[in-house]
Amino acid sequence: LKVLKTNAELQSWRADQNPLALVPTMGALHAGHLALIDRAKADQCSVLVTIYVNPTQFNRAEDLSAYPQDREGDLALLRASAADAVWLPQSEDLYPDGVLSQEFDLDGLDLRLEGALRPGHFQGVATVVDRLFDWSRADRAYFGLKDFQQVAVVKKLAALRGGIPEIVACPTQRNADGLALSSR
Repeated sequence: LKVLKTNAELQSWRADQNPLALVPTMGALHAGHLALIDRAKADQCSVLVTIYVNPTQFNRAEDLSAYPQDREGDLALLRASAADAVWLPQSEDLYPDGVLSQEFDLDGLDLRLEGALRPGHFQGVATVVDRLFDWSRADRAYFGLKDFQQVAVVKKLAALRGGIPEIVACPTQRNADGLALSSR
């Protein structure tokens, strides 16, 4: 597993990876994330995982500060997985002009259901995912259907980008009791 900490390291590594699959995460990895990695590898892609806890998708500072983080545990899981590299961007990399969301025309997908309860959340998701897409230049990006509305938002974002990258939505992974796996 190649651990990439800077944009320059990412770009140097990326030059030799075709096709490239992106698995964006906020860390606190679990079997659901590993299933996305396995699916991307089965699709004959080099696999780049990102770990970044995105502040623009949190409505409350206490939710952001309480988000679980286990960098060493995440790296151990990734070393045992089929991932080829992990990129650990800093806020300055993704938000060089300050930590603010862009505004995307998401056809109202960001205003319904969970979006109605968390104003700005999906604009924050779209902002960081757009930047991860830009930096990684991924051919495909893999997301779990556990977050169905997020997948719809990301598909709309990809459409705004001309269909690049291709969004691959994967089945929800569940615990033995049927509860969907989650980082929270």
